[in-house]
Amino acid sequence: MKNYLKLIRLKHSIKNLLVFLPIFFSRTILNKYNFFITLIGLVIFTLTSSSIYIINDIKDIEKDKKHPTKCKRPIAAGKISIKQAIIFLIILLLIVISLIILLKLPKESILLLLAYFILNLIYSFGAKNVPLLDIVILVSGFVIRILFGASLTNINVSNWLLLTVLTLSFYMGLGKRRNEIEKYGNNSRKVLNHYNKEFLDKNMYMLLSCSIVFYALWSVSSEVVDISNNYAVWTVPYFIILAMKYSMDIEGNSDGDPVEVILNDKLLIGLGIIYVLLLVIIIYL
Repeated sequence: MKNYLKLIRLKHSIKNLLVFLPIFFSRTILNKYNFFITLIGLVIFTLTSSSIYIINDIKDIEKDKKHPTKCKRPIAAGKISIKQAIIFLIILLLIVISLIILLKLPKESILLLLAYFILNLIYSFGAKNVPLLDIVILVSGFVIRILFGASLTNINVSNWLLLTVLTLSFYMGLGKRRNEIEKYGNNSRKVLNHYNKEFLDKNMYMLLSCSIVFYALWSVSSEVVDISNNYAVWTVPYFIILAMKYSMDIEGNSDGDPVEVILNDKLLIGLGIIYVLLLVIIIYL
């Protein structure tokens, strides 16, 4: 069982919590229907993203065997055979299809889920070797998660919030490539031959600056002012501190993967929890 949990990269499902952003910021998370349908949406998206991980690991088995860390993945390490992985993949996809039919998900939600699946298939089967396109597809996944959550409950998402997530995702994606070069060299991934540290550094911090500006504009937008009595703007300095702490980790000895960076830094987790509590107090209390 442990190997199957590693296969679906369960800890990476933390990214799928983005589906809750629309109901959280619209103050409808306490609505039973909204919470239930979004929770099921989280399960569906998690199973879909896990199926992509399995496909990617099957395709890259030979490359992963030669990688210093990816060689520990269940398929590359021989702990799960390709046949077992394919059977498990089919089970996951059947569960996803069954949930979609049983819950009668909106067409928009299904199309977004399908777009995510197809884009990541394109990524796995070649796009990850195309400079910039590899980052664009990774970033699209974060935006699709939010739009998927919004489509489930028919909630409009602030454009400033989407731009904040978009630019932060670009920053994290470029940071992952930066640290892969730093830690494993350009030969660890084909696309890294097209990147260099100077290019990545300059664009990373441009995008981080943009995300702070977009977040500030979101915090003073009319809809946010209405629900927060204009207190949301005071979370901007804290948002900057969070960004700086994450940036310190990126500059350190991590491989740059956003999930690994966050989960391996207890202080960053603590700061993140405090940030969420601040938003709960400001928006709900």
